[in-house]
Amino acid sequence: EAQLREMHRLKTGALLLGSVLMGAACNEKADGAALAALTDYGQALGVAFQVVDDILDVVADSATLGKTAGKDAANDKPTYVSLLGLETARAHAEELRLQAHAALARSGLADTQALAALADMVVQRTH
Repeated sequence: EAQLREMHRLKTGALLLGSVLMGAACNEKADGAALAALTDYGQALGVAFQVVDDILDVVADSATLGKTAGKDAANDKPTYVSLLGLETARAHAEELRLQAHAALARSGLADTQALAALADMVVQRTH
């Protein structure tokens, strides 16, 4: 699991974290504490996105996903579902969503509603 998490941290996670930090760089009120919290948020968001992507590859159909469902298992690709099981992967995604919300609460920023909604959407999406 640690290797899988690291791979996704450097892939999908880095893209989402970079997006969060670019937005933070545009906010003059984002001090060191806010940037640290937003880094935690972005990292949780990136891993959560991948966990849910792995879940959807198992539970959704190809038409809903817009890509071939079950492709990861067919290619014997390690995923959160193959390593943790479906229900534990779902619980992990929810845990990451809560970590993202906690990071936003620590940020000290006044308006984090859109970022909170993004974390909710990433975890609760169906495709």
